[in-house]
Amino acid sequence: MSPLTGTSEVTLSLVIPVSPGIGRQETCEFPQAGNALNEMEPLSQYVCDRIRQLRKRQNWTLEQLAASSGVSRSMLSQVERGSANPTLSVAFRIAQAFGISLGDLVDGAMAEPRMDVIRKTDKQFVFRNDEDCKIRTLSPLNLEKDVEFYEVTLHPQSTLESAAHFQGTREFLTVQSGSIEVQSGDVSVVLGKGDSVQYAADVDHSIKNIGKRDAVLFLVDIYSSSL
Repeated sequence: MSPLTGTSEVTLSLVIPVSPGIGRQETCEFPQAGNALNEMEPLSQYVCDRIRQLRKRQNWTLEQLAASSGVSRSMLSQVERGSANPTLSVAFRIAQAFGISLGDLVDGAMAEPRMDVIRKTDKQFVFRNDEDCKIRTLSPLNLEKDVEFYEVTLHPQSTLESAAHFQGTREFLTVQSGSIEVQSGDVSVVLGKGDSVQYAADVDHSIKNIGKRDAVLFLVDIYSSSL
């Protein structure tokens, strides 16, 4: 019986064959049939949502996460849908696949209201820094969900090319300084200081600095909530 919802739960052990003669035991708690998704314990619901959000951020399929974590695709799918609550063992393997601790995976569920400050000098938020561009993450790494926020400094004549993101993803871009050309699929536009544009990011897209100085822009990725 769940102490928060008063609903009964049963624990099932699933043995998923890995190769002939070898089995891997995976355990999740499945809410009893008839329980609505919104009756899940807050912590369990948060972890299910968090796993899905982290996978999207990595641009991983369920198959890729399964291969990295050792948790079967079917179980990952059930966890993301909220039809199965991961045990500590399963959650630990999933956290390891994302390169984070188990505490980082569940931390936000019971966190107190707070301000998350990202300092300009904090190097852990520098996503990329090379001869073409510097990309700094402006959304806290442990709180990113369906929206990601970046500051991009694009060096002269350099191009930032991106493969198609998940279906329904859109990008919102504002030019702080410089001149750029944005292309989304077969459509392109030239932008200058103060200009903004939104475009489909579920197709190949690129941003090119067509000026003689660094171009600075702010970029927001918004993922479709239906994914």
